[in-house]
Amino acid sequence: MTKAGRGKIINIGSMMSIFGASFAGPYAASKGGIVQLTKAMASAWARDHIQVNAVLPGWIDTELTQPRAGRSRASTSGWSPGLPTAAGAPARTSRGIAVFLASPASDFITGTAIPVDGGYSVQG
Repeated sequence: MTKAGRGKIINIGSMMSIFGASFAGPYAASKGGIVQLTKAMASAWARDHIQVNAVLPGWIDTELTQPRAGRSRASTSGWSPGLPTAAGAPARTSRGIAVFLASPASDFITGTAIPVDGGYSVQG
């Protein structure tokens, strides 16, 4: 990318990058590190016209998250306390923001972490 004089890097974190949770200390710490790595990389490579950003998915409806959400795939309620949308997102949810960050439309955005969490992060 430095030889090309431009580039885009999109890191994937988690909403746990910006929230603490008693059940996910080590996970949250590792995902928080993604946000700080994103900022450091963005700062280091800005003059080379390389943008580095992160996407922070929230509760995504997968077999891995269903037990934590207290629901089964057949259920449509009881997703996560405090989630305004009241349902986990399909796995494809973060695609749009990743496409945006990879496109020329985001050429002046670097070092940011964007939550895609159904409104969870607006609650403090």
